[in-house]
Amino acid sequence: MSAFFSIVIPLYNKEHFIVQTIESVLAQSFQDFEIIIVNDGSTDASLEKLHTIQNPKLKVFTIENQGVSHARNYGIKKASSDYIVFLDADDIWLNNHLGELKKLLESYPNCGLYANAYEERIGKTIIPSNYKNIPSTKNWKGIVEDYFDASMYSSIAWTSAVMVPKKILEAVNRFDEKITLGAGEDTDLWIKIALKYPVAFNNKVTAIYNLHADNRISNTNTNSRNFIDLDKYEAEAKNNASLKKYLDINRFSIALQYKLAGNKKKMHAYLKHLDKNNLNYKQRFLLNCNRSLLVLLKKSQNFLRKFQVNLSSFK
Repeated sequence: MSAFFSIVIPLYNKEHFIVQTIESVLAQSFQDFEIIIVNDGSTDASLEKLHTIQNPKLKVFTIENQGVSHARNYGIKKASSDYIVFLDADDIWLNNHLGELKKLLESYPNCGLYANAYEERIGKTIIPSNYKNIPSTKNWKGIVEDYFDASMYSSIAWTSAVMVPKKILEAVNRFDEKITLGAGEDTDLWIKIALKYPVAFNNKVTAIYNLHADNRISNTNTNSRNFIDLDKYEAEAKNNASLKKYLDINRFSIALQYKLAGNKKKMHAYLKHLDKNNLNYKQRFLLNCNRSLLVLLKKSQNFLRKFQVNLSSFK
């Protein structure tokens, strides 16, 4: 008999975090699950640390390094459950995470995506997520009326806090392996799902997004990454204003990363279809800044976060 949930964890050089991550899974109040770890060619002691954990729920597969999208897709294919839960190897769950996802599934059984709320952590600093047009009522759960509008500030879906039925993942062709080094493969998947299926959300925080983990993919050099192709959704965006704005906000974010990296060609490629009317005044200001000022502002943002001050251009 298969487990109720299959938890897919891609692992690449997370020796300092993988044990804590797995421990947070094993501590779940809901215990009907299997853990599928795809060791994506780690070169550190990640695998050795993993072998210190003896549990029959744990299944470890080692493959040649081909990137996080391939590793997740490999894990999906190995999963025995009809319900796939994702977790990155340096993030952690509160012990009610799986139980809350199961309740959400039972309340709204015909959705394409199920998401719990999450918080970001930088050292000891906690940065709460800010969802647009989602009720702030304690323990609210329901169908998200407009996924793209609701995700303008913080994304409703974050990889380590979602569950997706396996049949839905197969229907949308899983993660796009052309997107490399964590450059939007998750965003691309959420767009594909949200365009076709309802999204259920629980505003109870059950997961912690560890932003300062060693070797976090998002710290990889921008010019080495192959980012999400947002233009492929432009046709649908012509009749969907919130999707168009959501795409433009993501274009802004990627263009800014290329500007910081000094890659003007790629920056302008992402600005080509961007309607600046969809940006707020802070975002337009940042696009017009010279690179030196942008670097200074980024450093200031990171410094202030240590004191619980979170400056954001998204609100």
